[in-house]
Amino acid sequence: MVTGPKFDEIGYWSEVKLAIVREDASAYSTILSRQPGLHYVYIDGFAGAGVHVRKVTGGFVLGSPLNAVRIRPPFREFFLVDLDGDKVDHLAKLVGRRRDIHVLHGDCNTVLLQDVFPRVRWEDYRRGLCLLDPYGLDLQWRVIEAAGRLRSIDLFLNFPIMDANRNALWRDAQKVRPEQAARFTAYWGDESWREVLYRPKAQLGLFGEEREKVENEAIAEAFRARLRDVAGFANVPAPMPMRNAQGAVVYYLFFASQKDVANTIVVDIFAKHGARRA
Repeated sequence: MVTGPKFDEIGYWSEVKLAIVREDASAYSTILSRQPGLHYVYIDGFAGAGVHVRKVTGGFVLGSPLNAVRIRPPFREFFLVDLDGDKVDHLAKLVGRRRDIHVLHGDCNTVLLQDVFPRVRWEDYRRGLCLLDPYGLDLQWRVIEAAGRLRSIDLFLNFPIMDANRNALWRDAQKVRPEQAARFTAYWGDESWREVLYRPKAQLGLFGEEREKVENEAIAEAFRARLRDVAGFANVPAPMPMRNAQGAVVYYLFFASQKDVANTIVVDIFAKHGARRA
């Protein structure tokens, strides 16, 4: 029986995200190409099959890896990682046999730390633009923190607020299943979320002080602070909320970098696309 990848169906805001990353990747490559001897790479931790299906029309849309491969001037290397073997096989066929493109099958939480990030060290005169776009709480903080401490990586990051709210950030945190709380802890990095993301209610309950979950915007701002203060990124602009067809925020698209110029470019790109309407 012939099988193949199950292509992701994407809507308007997912296409906006692809456009944002593509525009920044183009600016990034243009600027770094002017620095002789600098080896800069593109990294995608959840690369997928290389193409998506547009929900409205059913047509194909190029995914972030193929967008990156088409950037001119080109990146020196590409590291494209995915856990789904069928998607990896399809992506490998699309990009062909090229020495500069590495399609890697595995969990990015391990592959990036062991096989990719060690090849993007600041002291080796290497830099990287990295996209971490998980479907949900499938990313571990140790990867994010490692990217920040390298000082060589600019990072686009999906903070999956809808998955977090559905499975971990309930109004009553004590009722959350332990395995779901553990998923969020792995993404957040430690147990501090239990205090940071819940505040005392204005009025005492029957059994003394009770706590309530903060709003989505406050959750995003707290995570932004972690990217700065814990992961060590010098620049973390306000994230861009990405929505579904009903207008609900599905995730926040973060950008984190050590460079002021990178921050300025992405702030402008966020502002341009944030003004769009589906």
